[in-house]
Amino acid sequence: MSQLLTHTVGSLLDEIACRYPDNEALVYHERGLRYTYRQFNDACRLLAKGLLRLGIKKGDNISIWAYNVPEWVLLQFASAKIGAILVTVNTSYKSAELEYILNQSDSTSLFMVGSFKDSDYVEVLSGVVPELATSQPGALSSPKLPFLKNVIFIGSEKTPAGMLNFDSIIKLGEGVPDAELAAVEATLNCHETINMQYTSGTTGFPKGVMLTHSNIVNNGFNIGECMKFSEKDRLCIPVPFFHCFGCVLAVMASVTHGTTMVPVEIFDPLKVLQTIEKEKCTAVHGVPTMFIAELEHPEFSTFDLTTLRTGIMAGSNCPIEVMKKVNSQMHASEITIAYGQTESSPVITQTRTDDAIELRVATVGRSLPDVEVKIVDIETGETLPPGKQGELCTRGYHVMRGYYKMPDETARAIDSENWLHTGDLAIMDDHGYCKITGRIKNMIIRGGENIYPREIEEFLYTHPKVSDIQVYGVPDRKYGEQVMAAVILKNGVEMSEEEIREFCRGKIANYKIPKYVKFVDSYPMTASGKIQKFKMREMAIKELQLVDMS
Repeated sequence: MSQLLTHTVGSLLDEIACRYPDNEALVYHERGLRYTYRQFNDACRLLAKGLLRLGIKKGDNISIWAYNVPEWVLLQFASAKIGAILVTVNTSYKSAELEYILNQSDSTSLFMVGSFKDSDYVEVLSGVVPELATSQPGALSSPKLPFLKNVIFIGSEKTPAGMLNFDSIIKLGEGVPDAELAAVEATLNCHETINMQYTSGTTGFPKGVMLTHSNIVNNGFNIGECMKFSEKDRLCIPVPFFHCFGCVLAVMASVTHGTTMVPVEIFDPLKVLQTIEKEKCTAVHGVPTMFIAELEHPEFSTFDLTTLRTGIMAGSNCPIEVMKKVNSQMHASEITIAYGQTESSPVITQTRTDDAIELRVATVGRSLPDVEVKIVDIETGETLPPGKQGELCTRGYHVMRGYYKMPDETARAIDSENWLHTGDLAIMDDHGYCKITGRIKNMIIRGGENIYPREIEEFLYTHPKVSDIQVYGVPDRKYGEQVMAAVILKNGVEMSEEEIREFCRGKIANYKIPKYVKFVDSYPMTASGKIQKFKMREMAIKELQLVDMS
């Protein structure tokens, strides 16, 4: 067992700022914004003092609803320095979801940008809290959201009525003595909750996952170690901060190693390619669909990406063909695959930079240090030997404290021996490398045969016309379920449903060949890049008029 770090998120930044004071910590290329680690730590301390003056206390839950703006990263560390718990709100949420999160999390403050894509956040919030417009800033009183007192606006445009401005909070910090902040920091413990991530809702209602300083500091450190991060690395971050992929696999993995963070505010494949080239990034993160968009961008070949070395592809199944292209065409020969879930801080297993290419394209790696993994029989719960498929369970420092105010849900997820049950089907080999074969709920049962969508997806990815594919089950009166495939074609090609089936014949079992094929331009996704197969199933049931069978 290695020695676990005992830092709080705030004390970690203090140490790294001492160790690498002049190294660039945070770079926003388009804004011309550059913080060294010393400057970044000073800015976080000033904001932390402003939060104290605003009346935010240790243990308070504060929400942030924003894309990858600089203020997001400042708030992540400033809130941690005073022990306030940062609740991350999905950027795609609308009014009902926002109200649910703010209410369920007991948030006292909301930090927000004005809009995101087609959503006017100010308008959405006004619908949830109509009292805001006539409230004194900092003194909101809402019957619907009794805990919420402060709404803080992030942006240079005019601050909406009833809100405080983010810059004014920084100004408040100027009048707070260092001793006041130090007194609060002295009370913090690395095993206290510091971050609340709401599960993405791929299978149901969002639950607030309580993560501690120790959870995310140690997970971030080990993630960075798997990529061989150092203070010389520069990570391009196009994944959203509100999700663990952004705030742990990117931010914490970087800060634990003195690595430079180079965020892209809103994902755009062209901006990612430009950022990598101009900032000489050595690493890049993304979900498979992001990498596909970058590789297929018409200007892809014009960019110099030779500084790239590593990064992470995660979030959903990683197509083997895409992985190979990222290795060769993007020059990220040491790209890694990580697997996990929010409840495990989030990474459980990861490939290493020196793993053989076969392992880095066919598995999700082996467990991180100090992380236990076992595969259990989904019927009996017994631990299975290598090569047998079952549910992946994990135990260690990385497992969440639980779901906020949901003890029954917590007990369902974490058993009496502290094993977290992931709900994912996997096979582990003799060397501890795991292959995820699907989710227990995503398994298709057709005429008594268990069908794992991942197997069919990997096969169909090899078709030269297929850019991306998702396989799922739909109801069938005779067989119980049938296989359906939603296919995204490569640019400029055409294909028929029969062509897909013909490609399968003689190569995979007949019962695995999709009965239904649909050509689509995109998939329904969570903002963190997880494909929502349950929504695709719902749409297919309506379109194919299978309602009476479901």
